[in-house]
Amino acid sequence: MIRIGQTCELDVIRNSNFGVYLDAEELGEILLPRRHTPEELSEGDSIRVFLYFDSEDRPVATTQIPMAQVGEFAYLKVIDTTRVGAFLDWGLDKDLLVPFAEQHVHMVEGHSYLVYIYTDKIDGRIVASSKIDRFIDENEPQYLKPHQAVDLIIANTTDLGYKAIINHRFWGVLYKNDVFERLSFGQNKKGFIKSIRSDGKIDLSLQGGKITRDENVDIILSYLKNKQGFAPLNDKSDPKQISKLFGMSKGAFKKAIGQLYRKRMISIEQDGIHLLK
Repeated sequence: MIRIGQTCELDVIRNSNFGVYLDAEELGEILLPRRHTPEELSEGDSIRVFLYFDSEDRPVATTQIPMAQVGEFAYLKVIDTTRVGAFLDWGLDKDLLVPFAEQHVHMVEGHSYLVYIYTDKIDGRIVASSKIDRFIDENEPQYLKPHQAVDLIIANTTDLGYKAIINHRFWGVLYKNDVFERLSFGQNKKGFIKSIRSDGKIDLSLQGGKITRDENVDIILSYLKNKQGFAPLNDKSDPKQISKLFGMSKGAFKKAIGQLYRKRMISIEQDGIHLLK
C-alpha cells in the first residue's frame, strides 16, 4: 500500500511543464516537481520517491530521501523555532514541525533531539514528537528471538547501561558490562537480541551471532599473524585488557579463541595464545 510519509517506487504516467505525474494508485496522480525530475525520466519509467505534503498541503513527490520516515525515530537538529513549534532538518526542502504540545522539553535552535515521526490524525500532516515513550510498543515482542540481528537507536542512559529503541518499536537494554565502545545519544547501531525475559523486557548485545563470531576470529588471527604468532591474553585474562587489545567482550573473545582452538589453529597457554603452524 502506498502511503504519504514513505518511500516507494512509482511509474511515470504523464509529463507536464511543472514536472512529471506519478501513479500513486489509490492516492491518485502525484506530481514530482521539475527541480527533482531527472532529465532522462520519461513516461513509462519508474522512479523511487518520497511522498509528503508541500507548503500548501498538497501531496507531492521528491527524489530527496529523508533521514527518517513516518513510523521511525531519528535524532534531528532544530534549525528554527516559531510561534507554532520547532522545525527540524530531516533532509527535505520542507522542514519537519514539532508542535509545542509534542515537545518533551522546550526545543532550542541548534540543538538535536530524538523524535518520532508520525501522521497527525486530525489534519493528516507529517509531524514529529519528542515524547518518545508514547510511541514505544509495550506489548510482548512476538517476532523477536534471541540472537536475532536488530537495528538500535541509543536513547538514554541508566544505572544499568543504555536504553535503546529496537527496530523503531521496542525498548531494550544494553548493559554497561557488555559495552566496550563509546556510545552517544541518538546513535544508530547494529545489535543483537541477547535474551527476552519472562516479563517481556529485552536484553541487548552489540556482539552476537555467527557473523560477529567470524569477524572476531578474523581480528584475532590478523593480530597473531602481525605479532609473530603470539597474543599475551588467554581465557583467564582481565576483560579490560581484552577490550583494549581486541575491542571485544571477554565472552566474545573466549568464543572466538575456542573456535580457533577446536580447529587446532592456536594453543592456549598461561602466557597467552600462540598461533600454530
